[in-house]
Amino acid sequence: MSTRARQGDRASSQAGVLAVVALAALLGAGEANAARLRLDLVGTEGGRATPLADAVASLHAATAPRASGATAEIDQRNSTFVPGVIAIQAGTLVTFPNSDNTLHHVYSFSPAKRFELPLYSGKRADPVLFDRTGVVTLGCNIHDWMVAHVVVLDTPWHGRTGADGSVRLQAPPGDYVLRIWHERATAPYEQRVTLAADGSQQVVRIPTAPATPMPTANDGPSRLRAVQQRLRTQPQRTPPD
Repeated sequence: MSTRARQGDRASSQAGVLAVVALAALLGAGEANAARLRLDLVGTEGGRATPLADAVASLHAATAPRASGATAEIDQRNSTFVPGVIAIQAGTLVTFPNSDNTLHHVYSFSPAKRFELPLYSGKRADPVLFDRTGVVTLGCNIHDWMVAHVVVLDTPWHGRTGADGSVRLQAPPGDYVLRIWHERATAPYEQRVTLAADGSQQVVRIPTAPATPMPTANDGPSRLRAVQQRLRTQPQRTPPD
């Protein structure tokens, strides 16, 4: 190899290293400049205030980065969807592995995503692309007590509350619309917020309806399987473009 060629290779290598360093610095700067918001969500059904678990909080701006190659997963364990609620950005692929020894049949009739994964076990089911915003309710045609929700958003700045009702959001400083979804919320929640670089904390009270007892694997055989009958009788329609 000639001296000029070796010098060219060395320059290319150095340029590559500098590019990686510059990218890392850029990402680090973006994280360092991000504003943080902690929310403590409280449900208020029955006159009592209790931590609101499995609520989805999201920050919305005029523009937001798109999901690129994003993936998520909802497992099926002990005839239960795990987790029972996920929040994703539109354009995310979701996989539905079956970790049980029994077959499951995942489906949704929700307008934001209608699909069906016929009886399967293991990880054979193809991932499902969620490309429209909205709340997608999942069921299993074999076990009608299995219910989960996929909250599809137009923003990457979102989170799900834990058992203590808290969630931490991170986004560039600025003005946003805060939206909160919960399965038992009696009305949509929305408010304008300003994120400052030094962070903030807020308690939000969400009017909620009382929890409805869900059927379980123990009483499933004795109940009318209305969801299954609906799947058998409702014509399958192609999701709108």
